This record gives sequence, structure tokens and C-alpha cells, in this order.
Amino acid sequence: MSRKPTPGIRVPNPPAKPPFARFTSRDIYLVAIGLFLGLSVIKFGNPVILDAVVPAPKTLAGAWAWAWPPHWSLMLVWLVALPGGWFIFRNGVRWRGHFALWLLPLVWLGWQFVAATRTEDGHLTTLVIGEFAGCLVFYFLGAMVVDQGRGLRFVLAGLLAAFAFCLVRAVVQYSIEFPREQTELIEGQRTAWTNYSPEAVNEMKDSGVIISTNGADIVNPVILKKYIKRRVHGTLVYPNALAGIVLLLWPVTLALVAGSRSVLRPHVRIPTMVLTVFLGAGALFASGSKSGWLIALGMGVVWLFTFDWPRHLKFLALALMLIGGLAVFAVRFHDYFAAGATSVSARLDYWRAAVRISIDHPLFGTGPGTFQRPYEKIKNPEAEMARLTHNDYLEQFSDSGVVGGIAYSAWIALMLATIGRKAWPRSKIASLEATGENERAEWRFDFMVFLGLLGWFCQGLSEFELYVPALAWSAFLLAGTLVGKET
Repeated sequence: MSRKPTPGIRVPNPPAKPPFARFTSRDIYLVAIGLFLGLSVIKFGNPVILDAVVPAPKTLAGAWAWAWPPHWSLMLVWLVALPGGWFIFRNGVRWRGHFALWLLPLVWLGWQFVAATRTEDGHLTTLVIGEFAGCLVFYFLGAMVVDQGRGLRFVLAGLLAAFAFCLVRAVVQYSIEFPREQTELIEGQRTAWTNYSPEAVNEMKDSGVIISTNGADIVNPVILKKYIKRRVHGTLVYPNALAGIVLLLWPVTLALVAGSRSVLRPHVRIPTMVLTVFLGAGALFASGSKSGWLIALGMGVVWLFTFDWPRHLKFLALALMLIGGLAVFAVRFHDYFAAGATSVSARLDYWRAAVRISIDHPLFGTGPGTFQRPYEKIKNPEAEMARLTHNDYLEQFSDSGVVGGIAYSAWIALMLATIGRKAWPRSKIASLEATGENERAEWRFDFMVFLGLLGWFCQGLSEFELYVPALAWSAFLLAGTLVGKET
């Protein structure tokens, strides 16, 4: 029972709580998740199957400058998972999505362990199963711990900071680093590497930049070709992976900047929006990813159809977008198509081999992450060797059989359909009905998260992003967050 104030006597107000008191332990945990995912974007951008060729840094300078071995991420992810399990069980387990959206991923991961009993390479399979388990960790954390609005924005703080760093790094690579490094390497080869310190030369030999041929140390032709093409990769394994993170995170970044009216004044918000558009488009262009550019163009078309514009204006904008996007595509990739579109023929050979492997091993596959083992035996002699199928869905069939392939494909299809139904109609309704501004902003934000996921999972038809921790873990956390959002 509270004490009534005595008439004529002023009762002092209770002291205000310090600002940090408004943050709960869960908020701090969500910030930590975002920082870990940001660290993954910067340091764990290689596929886990490349663990053997990514050396551990030997110095602090090396740890700062170079990527870290992928198996380090598999150890660190459990430091993220364990507190999340505590939050889930402390508050009671509650699954808000369709029951199949928790059953299918568990079936998929469970079958990976079954397929592992017949694997052709136990080491690769162990790494891949660990990475897949991380996908489910972030998926379920997104659905049951991260909420919309405040919670997701805590996670995005660290993740998008790393994304911005990756984009800046990509633009700098294209405009400054690659031309300079190409010149230095050619000069180094000409002068027998006297323009580098012995330590730097040894490090370049260890990383494959310098190779020995006929007793002479020369620039690796593969590396030199990369510099000539100027296809940048930012902090990730290769250019198409950079395109993947742009497809995934660029839409939600644009949504956050556009919706920051209450935080940023117009003279700050508008230049920030322009910079965000420039960095995302510039990184995508500099990556030289054909599929990435076309998928981004398709995402733009989908985005246009959420506007409540007159039909003629909508189709005019659509025509301008397609003409402009395809014109840039034709100019950017003219040399590629003139040379015969070699990567398309290479992928067709990978996919043909994956189908054959799936037919030969229909139940268990050859083991998670082992496509390279049977492929090196059956590939065309002229085809380039590949470690992964360059199709995340087809690889599930070749690596873990029909059960693994169907479980994964059905999960992704149902998940995209479910979160699309939640995000798409409400985005359109928000532009038609007089709802509150906060609700409209939330619906637009949800739609942009969905749009990024749609683009990223579509890119999985021609890439191996599922096997890159930085990309897969970020994608499944965002997907889980939309799955767990109450209707």
C-alpha cells in the first residue's frame, strides 16, 4: 500500500533510471549476435570446405588482414547458441510459424547425419554438418529469440556495419587496390621480388600468389587474371559471394535508411540514402556477377509492383528499369559473352554430374560436402575442377540423397511462400489504406527483408552460398525472424 503525500509537503520524484537500464540482457545478447554475424562477414567469408587451404594467421597483423580458418567459426557459433537456448527455455519454447517450418529443417539436418555414415570424405562432411547446424541455430534464434522492430534492429547494427565495410572494401578494391597490386606484382616478377621483403614473399608463396615454375618464382596466372578482370570480392571468398551479400542485405539497408525520418534530418538522411545506393550498386557492378545483376533487376521489378501507382506509370517505370538494367548488363559483360560464356558451360557440366551422382546414390548421396570427390572421377576432361555443385538445391540431392534434397527444397519453398504472404499483401495494403505510419513502416521493412531473402535463395540456384557461414547464417537468421513474426 503506497503512502499518500502529506498536504503541503512536496514528495520528490523518484530518481530517473540511467539510459542503459532500459536495455535488458536479451537486448545485449542480440547485439552480440549481430557483432558475431558482422565478424563472420569480415573473417568467415570462405566456404567451410576450404578450411584446409585457409591457414591460421601467425601474427596479429595477419589476423587483422586475412580471413580466418572456417572451422574457427564452427567453434565460436556455440558461444552464440548456448545463451540463446537459455533464453528460449527460460521463457518457454514457443513456435509461432507453420509446424512444417520447424519439422522440415530438423529432418534435413537429421538426414545429413544419416548420409554422413556413407560419406566419401569424413573431414569435409564434419565441416559441412557443423556449418549446417549453425544455419539451424540462427534460424531458430531468429524465430524464437529475435523479435521484429527493436530486437532485429539490435542484430542489424553489427551485421550492417560489417556489410558497409565489405561494400567500401569492394569499391576500394575496384578503384585502387587491384590496379595497384597488379602493377606491383608485375614489377615484383620483373625484379625477382626485390621490391618485397622476404617475409612478404614467403607469405605470398604460402597463399598461392607466387608459384615456382622451372625454378623461377612468378605471379600465379590465376591471380593475375583476377586482377585483369577486376572482379572484386570485398571481404568474401569470391565475386559472386559479394553479389550474394548485396542481394541479401542491400534491401533492408535501404529500408532502414529510408525509414529513419525520426532519427536523421533530411540533410543527413538523403546523402546517406544516395551513398547506400551508390555502394550497393557499385559493389554489385564491380563484382561482375551475371546472375547477381539479373536477380537484382528482378527484385527491382517485384519491388515496383508494390507501389500504388497508376498502371501506365508503373509500366513506364518497369520499362525504364529493364532497359537501363539490361543495357548496363550488356556493356559490363560484353567481353564475357564474346569469349563464349565459359562459366555457363562449366556450370552445366557440374549440374549434369550432380544429377548423375544423385541417380547413382539415390538414398544417401556421397556425403555432405563431398561433391568434389565423385566429380573428379566423372567430369569432362576439358571441364574446370569444382569443389561444389554451384547449385545449393541440386547439391543436397547429390550429397545426401533424395530425402535430404526434398527436405531442404521443400523447406525453402514453403518458407519463402509463408513469409512472402505475410510481407507482400501488407506492403500493398499499407500504400492503399489509411493505417498508422508505424505500421506502414514495419510492413515496408518486412517486405524489404523478404525481398533480400528471395534474391539470395534464388541465387542459390547457380551458386554455393549455403556453404559460406557469413552468408548462410545471416540469411537464416533473417528468415527465422520473419517466420516467427506473429500474423
